[in-house]
Amino acid sequence: MKNKLTYLVLIVFAANLMGCSIPSNEVQVILLAGQSNMAGAGNYDELDDSIKARIKKVSNRVWVSQSNTEQKPLSYYNNKPSEKYNFTKRFGPELFIGLTLAEKYPNQEFLLIKEAKGGTSLYGAWNPEWSLEKAKEIEKGEAKQSWNLCEIHIESIKKNLALLSEKGKSYKIIGMTWMQGENDAILENSSRNYAQNLKKLITKYRTEFEVKNMPFIEGQINSHYGIKGGSDLVRKACIDVAKSDPFVKVIETVKDSPYNDYPKHSDNVHYNTEGQTRLGTAFAKHLITFL
Repeated sequence: MKNKLTYLVLIVFAANLMGCSIPSNEVQVILLAGQSNMAGAGNYDELDDSIKARIKKVSNRVWVSQSNTEQKPLSYYNNKPSEKYNFTKRFGPELFIGLTLAEKYPNQEFLLIKEAKGGTSLYGAWNPEWSLEKAKEIEKGEAKQSWNLCEIHIESIKKNLALLSEKGKSYKIIGMTWMQGENDAILENSSRNYAQNLKKLITKYRTEFEVKNMPFIEGQINSHYGIKGGSDLVRKACIDVAKSDPFVKVIETVKDSPYNDYPKHSDNVHYNTEGQTRLGTAFAKHLITFL
């Protein structure tokens, strides 16, 4: 009986290890993409000192690459003060995605690879089947019309992964986070095709990096500019995509002001410090359910 009990305890212990841990010898890679709320407008200086201390504590094993191959320790990024955002230390969801994951897995190293451009659409600049014609239909200005952001991000990811290999580090892509959709609400065509385009985007990343069931976490928009009902169509598309794929989860948001779930700046579009804190934490918690 004693031997049987010992054997049972060992099985339970092993099962717990398998279900609650990830290999410590691999860099766990998270992909981040979207528009302005993924770029982020959180004010780092508004965070409590205790939170800053926690971020600093994990920053030696959480790295962030934003639109390049410069892998920096987890922290804020520099912001040029403006009338809208009069502060110098800015952050997006990556800050609390990195912090939450690092504290959950204290022996693990992470790399977050992010591409985010404000005022861009899935129908245009982020389209996985990008064309100049579609980009000109919805994007404002020649610069945005020339961006094929999906390919730009994928190329950046490949370069970052190659850099890890050069350092002798193995890696694993564990998921992708997506905060985008406001600009797709401005046209009938883009809002009605959002679900279809999002499914294609997910498939493209999974195929490109050979991660068949790569977890994909999407943030649900709740702005109200664009055509009448456009935002509702994009919001519904997010829910529909998540229902159609067990490896997709959506961070649901309240539809209307005062946006107490994920607080915003006075423009009622961009998440403020508390909103970004909660958004990044929510992304991380959803990712953890897949780990």
